Amino acid sequence: MASTADPIAPSVPKIKSGVAPLRVGQGTSFLLRRLHSLSGVVPIGAFLLEHFVSNAEAFRGPIAYAKQVAFLNSLPGVFLLELFFIWLPILYHGLYGVYIWYRGETNVAEYPWAGNWLYTSQRWTGIIAFVYIVQHTYHLRFTGTVLGTHPDQAFAKVQHEFQNPWMVAFYCVGIIAASWHFSYGLWLFAAKWGITTGEKARRRFGYLCFALALGLILLGGLSMNGFFRTPLQPLDSSSNSENIVMR
Repeated sequence: MASTADPIAPSVPKIKSGVAPLRVGQGTSFLLRRLHSLSGVVPIGAFLLEHFVSNAEAFRGPIAYAKQVAFLNSLPGVFLLELFFIWLPILYHGLYGVYIWYRGETNVAEYPWAGNWLYTSQRWTGIIAFVYIVQHTYHLRFTGTVLGTHPDQAFAKVQHEFQNPWMVAFYCVGIIAASWHFSYGLWLFAAKWGITTGEKARRRFGYLCFALALGLILLGGLSMNGFFRTPLQPLDSSSNSENIVMR
């Protein structure tokens, strides 16, 4: 009786001795992505919330805004705090986010599902927010009046930037992008780290994150309105910041 021979098994690529295969959920890529997810919430997310709240002082006028800037710059070890808890985490999160964006593929045309649109929005809002942060930091920290020594000029410096309608539009887009990217990123963080388990928990938390995004956008709009509703302040780099602090 004839027997059928087993098909020849396809050749399996050999892996060099001592090098483990990179499986899903393992390896350096997994750790980098987890660190990327965590850094988006702590410390970057915490800083973003504080930044929105601090900027809302602009609605109360130049003096309140200057006092807030002076307070933040008077914190002990403010340079190290900013370096290790703001700038380095943002640099890592932003650059690795660009890498993820570059390696990812968008297929919303073939599969126009809600999940795909959310994934695409998260990628693009991250790029926009990163560009916005770079421009915002460069202009306020490294050009013109030094706000660390002249916090009384912080309000006027932003006001003068808003004299350009293109910058106003850029700020609006940046605020919306940062608000959405953080809020949806918070939802992703809770899902990836096992904080929200089950469809119902994720849906409920999604409503909260959506409300958070709207709240941050409204708070950002309130801050911008504070600069618009106040008469244009003179920009003088020689002003004395101690006058504001002592009021």
